[in-house]
Amino acid sequence: MFGIGMPELIIILVIILIIFGVGKLPEIGGGMGKAIRNFKNASKEAETETPEKLEEDKKA
Repeated sequence: MFGIGMPELIIILVIILIIFGVGKLPEIGGGMGKAIRNFKNASKEAETETPEKLEEDKKA
């Protein structure tokens, strides 16, 4: 997984805890979840939109 092992992930999580504190973690997790969801939706939209756009361009 991207060359990151378990020890590196633990160190990253500890640094995040130190910087943001325990209280902000649910907020950060929710924001990350929304960002990932929006990215997936935009990707799906682009995939379905692209063939339609290509057909319109060929007709023009």
